[in-house]
Amino acid sequence: MRPLALALTLLLALAAPVRAETCPRSDALGTSRVMEVAIPADGLFVGTKSYRETLPLAPKEVVLTFDDGPAGPTTDRVLAALEAECVKATFFVVGRMAAARPEQLRRIAASGHTVGHHSMTHVIMNTVPHERGRADIEQGWRTVDRILTGVEAPHPATPFFRFPGFAPTRALSTWLAAERVGVFGADFWGSDWTKITSEALFAQVLHRLEEKQGGILLLHDIHAHTAAMVPALLREMKARGYRVVHIVPAKA
Repeated sequence: MRPLALALTLLLALAAPVRAETCPRSDALGTSRVMEVAIPADGLFVGTKSYRETLPLAPKEVVLTFDDGPAGPTTDRVLAALEAECVKATFFVVGRMAAARPEQLRRIAASGHTVGHHSMTHVIMNTVPHERGRADIEQGWRTVDRILTGVEAPHPATPFFRFPGFAPTRALSTWLAAERVGVFGADFWGSDWTKITSEALFAQVLHRLEEKQGGILLLHDIHAHTAAMVPALLREMKARGYRVVHIVPAKA
């Protein structure tokens, strides 16, 4: 996207912060602020693992994101950990997973988390024809919106999308920008898709967090080792002075 458009978008996000809910536990990590994210006419592409820009986060601010669910017990454990620490996250959900567990999807949304989109089947978009990829993305958000709002529309209720496998195509990126759907990468990730213990994952995520000093963090709520690690991660983030930022779509 053009630097001027991005600068204006980020300025709006910073100029109108939203107060986070008060947490009843004074020792909890909590959610420090809510960032309303607007999507400019020429698109939004953030997360420095994939793009040149990221969200306007201060040092030690973290946006927590989880991909690939809802996944039953592991997602429940992640939700419980977030609730215990009064933390709000963004879940980039897969349509077929949402269709299999609609009540869990509704619980994610009812808990105040942001529900973004991760396609219908998690197909890797640069391996399929454009029309198939586009249809899979649209079917994903239509499925999620039907469950959460009872309405399917050509534009998602929450215009946040993440490419499966961080594998965009130029054509799909151009289409999403025209549709005013923001594309989210990540600034760092836990690599929790590998075979790893929760203890090793905890150390790995903390090491990368300290290297980056904040940013958009990608984890997956489908993995048992991730779900087991999240409570300790949130407590350690609190101990080290990190703050959680909750992203939501800007009001029209």
